[in-house]
Amino acid sequence: MPESEGAAITALLFEAFLVDETLVDVHDAVLVNEGCRDLVATSRVLDPDAADAVLELGKPTVSAVYSPFSLRQIIEFILFLPLNFIPVAGTPVFLILTGRRAGPLHHWRYFQLLGLTKKERHAYVLRQKLRYTWFGTVALLLQLIPVLSMLFLLTTAAGSALWVARIEESKRLRSQSREGDGTSPHYVDNPV
Repeated sequence: MPESEGAAITALLFEAFLVDETLVDVHDAVLVNEGCRDLVATSRVLDPDAADAVLELGKPTVSAVYSPFSLRQIIEFILFLPLNFIPVAGTPVFLILTGRRAGPLHHWRYFQLLGLTKKERHAYVLRQKLRYTWFGTVALLLQLIPVLSMLFLLTTAAGSALWVARIEESKRLRSQSREGDGTSPHYVDNPV
C-alpha cells in the first residue's frame, strides 16, 4: 500500500498549495446554492443577479483559505505510516488517526466565515469530535483512490459545504422556534 500513501501525501500537498482557491470557490458556491448567502457575503462580493451560484461568486474581500497547510498533519501522517504494515487492523487505525486531524481542517473555511477564534474553534470541534473524525477518515480514504483522488478533493469540499448548510439551517430553525410564541412545538401522534 505504499503507493497509496504516496498518492495521499501528493494529494494533501496538491490541495494545500495548488487547488485551495478552487476548493474555496466550490465550498462557497455550494453554500450560496443552499441558501447561505449571508454567511458567504461576510468575506466575498456576491452578484445577486447572476444566473447560478458559481457565477454569483465575486472576488474575496478577505483572505480565503479552504484548509490551511498543516505541517503537524503531514508529520503525523508520515509517523503513522508504519501502522499500515500491521495486518488487518493497521490501515483502519492509520486512517482513523490521520482522519481525526484532517476532519476539522475541512471546516476551516466555515470557521473563517463565522470569525471564530482559535479557542472557539477548538471548543466547537471537541463537541463534534466523532463527526469530524468520521468525515476526515472518509475524506482521506477517498483520497487514497489513485485515479480519482483529485476529484474527491472537490467532492469533499462540496460535502463539507453541505454539512455547513445543514448546521446553519438547524441554527435558523432553533432561532425561529425561540422567537416564535415562546413555546416549542410539541409532538402529536396522529394514528390512522
